[in-house]
Amino acid sequence: MSDSTQIRPDLSNAPHTGAAGAQSLAKAQGAAMPVDVKQGQVLPAPKRRNFIIPMLVLVAIGFGGYKGYNYFVEGRFRVATDDAYVKADTAVIAAKISGYIETVPFDNNNEVKAGDILTKIDPVDFELAVTAAKNKLLTQDAALLRMDTQMKAQNSTIEQARAQLEAAEADQARAASAYVRTSALMQSGNATQAAFEQAIADRDRTSAVVEGGKAAVNSAEAGLQVLKAQRNEVSAARSELEIVVARAQRDLDATIVRAPFDGVIGNRAAQPGQYVQPGVRLMALVPLDAVYIEANFKETQLARIKPGQKVDLELDAMSGRKVEGTVQGLSPASGSEFSLLPPENATGNFTKIVQRVPVRIAVDPEVAREHILRPGLSVGVSVRTRDESLPKPSLLSALGLDRLFSTANASH
Repeated sequence: MSDSTQIRPDLSNAPHTGAAGAQSLAKAQGAAMPVDVKQGQVLPAPKRRNFIIPMLVLVAIGFGGYKGYNYFVEGRFRVATDDAYVKADTAVIAAKISGYIETVPFDNNNEVKAGDILTKIDPVDFELAVTAAKNKLLTQDAALLRMDTQMKAQNSTIEQARAQLEAAEADQARAASAYVRTSALMQSGNATQAAFEQAIADRDRTSAVVEGGKAAVNSAEAGLQVLKAQRNEVSAARSELEIVVARAQRDLDATIVRAPFDGVIGNRAAQPGQYVQPGVRLMALVPLDAVYIEANFKETQLARIKPGQKVDLELDAMSGRKVEGTVQGLSPASGSEFSLLPPENATGNFTKIVQRVPVRIAVDPEVAREHILRPGLSVGVSVRTRDESLPKPSLLSALGLDRLFSTANASH
């Protein structure tokens, strides 16, 4: 027999007439039953009413009605997904030139501003290259100056040749006149044969001198053209050297790697003394002030999503805190189209799979500046597709009775 079993005396046969007997009997039975003093009998215990179940039913009905109402006036206008993540346009900082790293001022997780020095490469070789290119440029400048002086001298030579040509042409005219006079005198017998021959010789000589003067002028002018061509060559070479100087200066400037925008350093690989090649990753720069959400909605959910709609974001990294966002735009293709190996459904067996399309959602700048959202974190997304410029649906519209009542009011 267990310890909890209680043995009560059998008092059914005991005398219990009268009020005293009834009270003693009730006391013996633990006063579980009320006593009717007038009749001297023990009455059965009244039944207790249980209100818990009805109350639970009422609460369940009320909660269901509340949820149903919210669905009809708000929930049915929402499109949600938990396939959403925080994104940012992360920049991979790489070296543009080769060389040994001198300093790396910032470490992982350090915040930097646009223009801050992230890495400095040994600049000595590049400084020498700039100096050599500038010296070559000075040499070309001196060559151009020399060519300009030669062209001035050649212009003087041309003027001299033209003056000599004019003198020769004057002698030719005089000799031609003397020949005409001597020829006339010779025909009249007033000139000697020697004088006539001298006139012929002077005419031919002066003609030859004129031709020689013309050739000298042409030669001098051709020499000037040659000098101009040479100067153009020197000038073109100087332009090339200017490009060399600019390139050498850019390489020198590239020894200092600066932050292209505000952000936080991550995945730093650069170390002082390390030799780097062009294109080698030094670190990553994440713009935490410009994070956004990329939500991958099913293709069956896209019909009601449009740019500009408000979005409720539930941030897992902020203990389920809800913030507001805005739909910026939809991707021009599904995510599978941008994968490394896009699906080829035209061959083999086919199984239809619902595709997902990335939707970009902007985050409130104030929330982004808190730097709690980090690329890769999960977010719950719920897009409000209802036109908020229109009034919120009422209970009648939720039950489909708004048209009925409007028709009844119109009939009255």
